Amino acid sequence: MFNQIKTVFFLGLLTGLLLLVGQLIGGTSGLTVAFIIALLMNFFSYWFSDKIVLFMYRAKSASKKDHFHLYDLLEEVAKKANMPVPKLYIIPSAQSNAFATGRNPKHAVVAVTNGILNLLNDGELKGVLAHEMAHVKNRDILLSTIAAVIAGAISYIAFMARWAAIFGGGRSDQEGSNILELLFLAILIPFIATVVRLAMSRSREYLADSTGARIIKDPDSLANALKKLEASNKYIPMKMGSEATSHMFIVNPFSAKSLLSIFSTHPPVEKRVSRLRSMAF
Repeated sequence: MFNQIKTVFFLGLLTGLLLLVGQLIGGTSGLTVAFIIALLMNFFSYWFSDKIVLFMYRAKSASKKDHFHLYDLLEEVAKKANMPVPKLYIIPSAQSNAFATGRNPKHAVVAVTNGILNLLNDGELKGVLAHEMAHVKNRDILLSTIAAVIAGAISYIAFMARWAAIFGGGRSDQEGSNILELLFLAILIPFIATVVRLAMSRSREYLADSTGARIIKDPDSLANALKKLEASNKYIPMKMGSEATSHMFIVNPFSAKSLLSIFSTHPPVEKRVSRLRSMAF
């Protein structure tokens, strides 16, 4: 419940920042334009983001003939979650990772890499699949898309504001003060928006861990999977895609080095494992 409350707060804060940037740049009309931009970008992302990200990672639909055992595990997890069985895709990568996408449970996709199939045992694979199903169940794909789109809109509008402040000029002290204020906010607000979006992403990862563990009633297997994935990914980086999609994966596919927590898309694995180990059934 606490993670859900934080999500509502973070989304509200991002929306407020977007409207503030629009207001600062163009008053009421600027606020309206910012709101329309957010609506259009959210609509596009809601309907097409799954296809885009699958294309980025060259993911292909998994045939039941070649991956019948993986299908069996996925169907078992979906049954326990009381959810439709999502489409299954395979990413041609030696890195061990997985993500979920799709606009709702009826149109969900779970994608796993070739590497993860060779690294994890059946219990650990079920833990990973349950984590991804939890993202679908909790509507995290939609929420993360909205957050990313709003933050992106803020950055785009702020970028225009910086150029307007730099080249707009000003003939009075008051105008000069306004330009400096606009320039300052146009730099600071996108930074805050990024931090908020990343904090929201970390909150949803904790929630997906706990929800996934409850689905299969086996937090230890998911904890073991996370430890293996982190250790493996230090030596096998992802060679395709974009860091803009890193929040979608169960572990960050691009960063083997530790980052300041406020700039990370995922909580530290040791904290995730500790929380899972503390769960009891």
